[in-house]
Amino acid sequence: MARARLTLDTRKKSKNSDGFYPIVIRIFHRKPRMIRMDTNTSICGWDSINMELKKSANANRDLDCDKVNVELYDKLHAAKSIINELGDTIDNIGVDILIENIKKTWDNSLDSELKKNLSNPLTINEWSKVLISRKLKEEEPGTAKWYKDSISAITKFNEGQPLKFFELTVTFLKEFESEHKAKGNSNNTISSYLRGVRAIYNSAIKEDKYIPEKNPFLFYKIPTTRRTKKKALPKENFATIRELDYPVGSNLFHTKNYLLSMFNCRGMNLIDLAKLKVRDIKQGRIFYGRSKTDDPLSVKITKELRSILDYYTVGKEPNDFIFPIGYDGSVATFKKYRSDRRLVNKLCKIIAKDANLNVPLTSYYVRHSWATIAKNMGISTEIISEGLGHHTLRTTEIYLKSFDNEVLDDANELIVA
Repeated sequence: MARARLTLDTRKKSKNSDGFYPIVIRIFHRKPRMIRMDTNTSICGWDSINMELKKSANANRDLDCDKVNVELYDKLHAAKSIINELGDTIDNIGVDILIENIKKTWDNSLDSELKKNLSNPLTINEWSKVLISRKLKEEEPGTAKWYKDSISAITKFNEGQPLKFFELTVTFLKEFESEHKAKGNSNNTISSYLRGVRAIYNSAIKEDKYIPEKNPFLFYKIPTTRRTKKKALPKENFATIRELDYPVGSNLFHTKNYLLSMFNCRGMNLIDLAKLKVRDIKQGRIFYGRSKTDDPLSVKITKELRSILDYYTVGKEPNDFIFPIGYDGSVATFKKYRSDRRLVNKLCKIIAKDANLNVPLTSYYVRHSWATIAKNMGISTEIISEGLGHHTLRTTEIYLKSFDNEVLDDANELIVA
């Protein structure tokens, strides 16, 4: 009867340059033959009794021993199954034919999903176009642009060639990171690109467009984004901004009002301010949905905010935008909003200079400032989490929305007064 066993080929001629020997499946059928595996180890690294790699061996420190041992066992099991299934028929064939059929069995069962993926013509680039198209239909141009920029970055790194899913490996990701760091790009930039790629990659898996043998994002750590410092203004700086006098109706006049309105609205983002319509003002509050998370929020209108709103809402209908920067959230007007946002941030720098702030002020400073002022004034972290502006805004809003409006209103009044 034919036999199969996993063993280490310790013949002198089999020893490689590192001093390791190949693991083989030794087949004996009338005469011995060896089928060489892809793994090498030292004599001390092989457990001949259990026919497996030793995890504790120094020679195996770079190997995923559990994974390799499973693969070796599967191949041995397949070989033994062939021998058992052949039964007495095995007497009619030679050892070389037996080995040939064992290898065919391996090839047919060898990760059929992997073979399927290798022949899958779909590239990450092509799948990204599907997702980008969806986001545009869903009126999420910001996310669509993020996906597009992310794919452009990895395609450029791949010498302009589309990338197949199986080509996206841990090594590829590490080299991408290294290349961008060498160019002086920040962790924040690199992280943004790779998080976009990861979203696209995982989407293909969820929709059964690709089944990975090994998801690289489970083994590769995307660079940690660093907290951006010096993006918060002290409370007295807002008092200085309030005192600035610009011609009524001028771009600087509007930008100053945007900053103060966002500050009074608990650090509202510019895009959310741009989407506000007259109908969002109800019962002395402003109701809106965050563009980033679509969470419904509301804020009590403070005395200063009421004064600003009175100027902008005169003679307007419920469906009219409150502010001149009005943006309906559609793909068609996203380009205009981005242009308006650039202008606002450019004017913010002029305001900063006029107020002697000595910072590269942007509209985003307001959100960080509100959080920092709250923290410095002793507002509890349960009301305004330390993550606001320092980690993810989504986490902050999860903290915020768990409290009654009355608590938030009192905290807001204290901060912006």
